[in-house]
Amino acid sequence: MDIIVNKSKGLNGSIEIPADKSITHRAFMFAALTKGKVKVSNFSKGADCMSTLKIIQDLGCSIEYLNEKELIINAKDAIKKPQIPLDCGNSGTTTRLMMGILAGQNFNCKLFGDQSLSKRPMKRVIAPLELMGAKFFHNDYKLPIEINGTKLNGIDYNSPLASAQVKSCLLLAGLNAEGKTSFTEPYKSRNHTELMFEYMGATIETSGNKVTVSKSQLKPVDINICGDISSAAFFIVAALITPNSDIIIRNVGINETRSGILDILKSMNANIEILDKRIISNEEIADIRVKYSELKGTTIQGAIIPRLIDEIPIIAVAATQAQGTTIIKDAQDLRNKEADRITAVKTELKKLGADIEETPDGLIINGKKELFGDCEIECYHDHRIAMSAYVAGLICKKPIKINEFQWVDISFPEFLNLMNGLIIY
Repeated sequence: MDIIVNKSKGLNGSIEIPADKSITHRAFMFAALTKGKVKVSNFSKGADCMSTLKIIQDLGCSIEYLNEKELIINAKDAIKKPQIPLDCGNSGTTTRLMMGILAGQNFNCKLFGDQSLSKRPMKRVIAPLELMGAKFFHNDYKLPIEINGTKLNGIDYNSPLASAQVKSCLLLAGLNAEGKTSFTEPYKSRNHTELMFEYMGATIETSGNKVTVSKSQLKPVDINICGDISSAAFFIVAALITPNSDIIIRNVGINETRSGILDILKSMNANIEILDKRIISNEEIADIRVKYSELKGTTIQGAIIPRLIDEIPIIAVAATQAQGTTIIKDAQDLRNKEADRITAVKTELKKLGADIEETPDGLIINGKKELFGDCEIECYHDHRIAMSAYVAGLICKKPIKINEFQWVDISFPEFLNLMNGLIIY
């Protein structure tokens, strides 16, 4: 599906953002480990999360939909040997976290994914899992991967990179391993796994950048999922860079390990107000008010990168409209996402008229530049590139065409409807 994006006169109104995808993945998987019934409210309907839901069904869970926003996962007969290979779709989160769950089971199984996912490296989780005793068969650490379930032993692992997926994978393996399993990272990555483990009764300790889990049985408790700040990011930036904008985004997760984008945008002089903070299912949430702002450039590097790694493409769009230069460093992991996001962002924003160059580990963006449009944008089968291009199109002088925009459905099928409800033409 190709779409045309026209220049907007502003964004006004309020929306409720769809559920956090990272938390939805974990809610589905962790519920499958409880041996009981778990009600999950306000879950993400993105294709990635649906891949996770389908896999836990293949592993023995039954699913009962109460309505469009609530379902019950019955894990009484899970986790058992699947009768078919497990399809991870396009989801790296599904793949890496499920490997942690499946490595310590008493059966063999196979994971596979689509063409894009099959190109993504899995060594970062396979290597530490093998230190725990896990057994895999693969071709160059890529899908399809066969997992020979076996008994695991806890390890004390020092990770060379901050990664919530690697951390969560090992912690999940640690739930079913003998002894303690510890994970230490150079910076603190998103901690949804730790918070949900705590909420569901796991034996877990956190000290600085180190987290340790012992063999535990998760308890079946109801989970209410907050809105996804990574999805909210596109609306936040759209309002900041489009004159005459004033919007409120309700029920957004503002977990400190995920809210780096708010800190960076505020440092860029963004008019962002946090309203009605509260805690739901062990996660902090709030409403966010955003108004058009005269942004200024900044430098983004170091410890904050894991807190906003998924938001860098849309931050780059904001930087094109900021006075001065924005420098992004230490973000080399962007080259291992659905696409090489560093090259993709540079290539497509240049088409629009942005002054942007890539470096080995990031981007240099000189603003404030008028974006002209009148071109075709590629999304590289990457939902975040597609949505970032859409936001940029709202301020282009002439319309832009985004090819294969259907990739947005991977994470955010509601994106266009919500955006159309705010945009003034």
